[in-house]
Amino acid sequence: MNEFDLTNSEIHSDEIDHHNRKDPHQQASALSDIILGGQDGLVNVLGVILGIAAATGDAYIILVAGLAATFAESVSMAAVAYTSTIADADYYESEREREYRHIQEVPNLEREEIRNIYADKGFSGELLERIVDTVTANSDVWVAVMMSEELQLQPVDRRMAFRSAIIVGIAAIVGSLIPLMPFLFVPVSTGILISIGFSALVLFIVGAVKARMTVGHPGKSGLEMAVIGTVSALVGYAVGTLLRLPAVP
Repeated sequence: MNEFDLTNSEIHSDEIDHHNRKDPHQQASALSDIILGGQDGLVNVLGVILGIAAATGDAYIILVAGLAATFAESVSMAAVAYTSTIADADYYESEREREYRHIQEVPNLEREEIRNIYADKGFSGELLERIVDTVTANSDVWVAVMMSEELQLQPVDRRMAFRSAIIVGIAAIVGSLIPLMPFLFVPVSTGILISIGFSALVLFIVGAVKARMTVGHPGKSGLEMAVIGTVSALVGYAVGTLLRLPAVP
């Protein structure tokens, strides 16, 4: 049997296998939360400890400052993730209520907006009018189309706020500990180099994985994330160098 002899059921089965196993949709929300927390935690704490290392050279102070920044950063990032999700949900609901008011108070204008939306997609004539009639026959469908097509907004599940906060917070802790670990085992001068190098490597890997799971070239994405993150953190080192404490006689 050649490739053109497949039955409908076989084609259907192959398509389901491709859709669900070979090329499944990724969990973009979790991925973005992990990258947000991990990258932010790593870069911020790396900048803090590089600044402290440049200013004092005291391993104990570096560790204390790094751990303080780690947990403060994780709590802050988790809180931001929670409140931003809730804010997005509130905004969506307020705009949704506004659209319900509009279809009640100015239905002709809202109907014309539906017509324009689908006309821009290439529909015309009788087919376009049937689409407009179908969409506007149900207020819930009408509002859903306006939210998605006109305002480019999607529903936000409030239950995801806590989940997002937990993921971002944990990712921030993990990311923050990465640049801190070398100072537990090696002298400060060596720890600075290892911390920068290891952090850049982790950022490269994260960027490459992100590109493979979404879009883009893994090498280019990894390099961009590594360079941006490392340069940002080196600002802390520059500040620490400028404010270096004088040696105690």
